Amino acid sequence: MESKNPVQIKNSDNSIIKEEISLKLNIWLPAFYVIYFCSFLIPGVIFMLFIMMFYLPYFLEVRNFISLFTNLPSLIASISIPFVIIICYLIHLFIVALITRWYWSFSEKRSPSKSGVIPRNIRSKTLNYYHFRSFIIKYPKNAFSRGPFPWLLKWMYNFARINTIGKGSVIEEQLAGDRFVEIGENCYIGTNAGVSSHAVEGIFGNISFAKVKMGNNFTTAGFNCVAPGVDTGDNSSWLPMTGVTKYNTLKGNGVYFGAPLRKIFKRKIMEYLQITENDLKRAEDLTKKLTLLKSKKKKKRENILNE
Repeated sequence: MESKNPVQIKNSDNSIIKEEISLKLNIWLPAFYVIYFCSFLIPGVIFMLFIMMFYLPYFLEVRNFISLFTNLPSLIASISIPFVIIICYLIHLFIVALITRWYWSFSEKRSPSKSGVIPRNIRSKTLNYYHFRSFIIKYPKNAFSRGPFPWLLKWMYNFARINTIGKGSVIEEQLAGDRFVEIGENCYIGTNAGVSSHAVEGIFGNISFAKVKMGNNFTTAGFNCVAPGVDTGDNSSWLPMTGVTKYNTLKGNGVYFGAPLRKIFKRKIMEYLQITENDLKRAEDLTKKLTLLKSKKKKKRENILNE
């Protein structure tokens, strides 16, 4: 079972090269079913064993209502069921990440991800595994980000070796950003940020595929756009509605705004935030006072410990 879409791309002689994109659903769908059903199998068995062997006899089949609160096994059965549900759900997420890691490692061994342009009018192993990875990551990403524990998405990316995310970094709900992204430490990716390592050049056009690198202490606000091949540099911040085109390398150490983005200087920041020089001076003085207060407390603790 294969789904084929025609691709029409003009060559240098203005003649149209026609090729059909082969979507190998006969391989992709079984792979998805393995992730979906196997991830529910083990936690489902654990939950049913708990219901049949403990919850049913000690809680549901107890006829005396008062004994539900006086009998210790009945009380434990009633209290423990929400914890069992949470544990089973976490096991489900772990199995999803584990199977995804197996698939991802297999595909990377067969055709490693690398920056470049993938033509869609030529059949290739690179194109096939690009589509396979695009398909296989959809369910794991939604299972983690749309569930009750969305902060585990960062762990899943690192565990499955899909993305590299440093310590202290926070990822809000975003568009794309599902693979070939490297995020440094202490970064914040705001809501609805469009971080994409791939871009299709026109309808059924070639695919620009390049790693997105975000340096340490990088901050994005809402509705930012990060295109393939972008390197943000360290210690940079983006204001809302900021976008950058493909293969841009930023120096960092500043605040950026606009689309395409450009560095914003002190006067523009003051106009944007509607603050004055006095406000900045008060903020600097407050920062100095807090730093001095922390150093005094630290010295006081050290003196007490020495005594």
